[in-house]
Amino acid sequence: MIQSIRPVGSDAFGPYGRVVAGYRFDGLLQVLREHTPRPSDGTVYVASDPRLERLPVFGEVQAGFFGGLPAQFGYCNGVNTRLACCEYHQCSELLVAADDLVLVVGPRGGISGGVCNTARFEAFSVPAGTAVELYGTTLHYAPCSARTGEGFRALIALLRFTNFPLAAGGDPSLAAVNKWVLAHPDSPEAKQGAHIGLSGEIVDIAPLIA
Repeated sequence: MIQSIRPVGSDAFGPYGRVVAGYRFDGLLQVLREHTPRPSDGTVYVASDPRLERLPVFGEVQAGFFGGLPAQFGYCNGVNTRLACCEYHQCSELLVAADDLVLVVGPRGGISGGVCNTARFEAFSVPAGTAVELYGTTLHYAPCSARTGEGFRALIALLRFTNFPLAAGGDPSLAAVNKWVLAHPDSPEAKQGAHIGLSGEIVDIAPLIA
């Protein structure tokens, strides 16, 4: 069970990612706040949003952060305090917080026999305007709210086609293009057929936020 929420700039976040500097996200954050929906309950994820990808910073991130590989700008918005499912990619993810939010993350190296215990997860606060790289070795899912009842908006940048639909394959945890999923047996995702790969208690940071 997570006992505290630490700053994303702390050394404890080092195994999971890093704070990214050098890009001007002001215009992008304005578009996120003014033109993307934020549900009052639950979250919405859009893998690729043309409005965001027309901004100059998209080309800068594609050239710099992703080393010239084709990328996509999407978003994850909503209200959330739980992690009952997680995912990882074979690449880093760039998240830019338009609002204060909390990231719940765990180590991909904590997977044993196809299962990771939620006791391995930690929580980190991300202030609005902060850009964060999540390494490909980091288990993560939708961000969480920083305060009770308040929502968040976040840019999600990944290599092109990540999270796009994928024809059924041999790996039951491969849920979409470049998206491996581990679900808790009591999660909504598991009830919809997602691969069971989380044990322990469902993570809920509600007691830790004001």
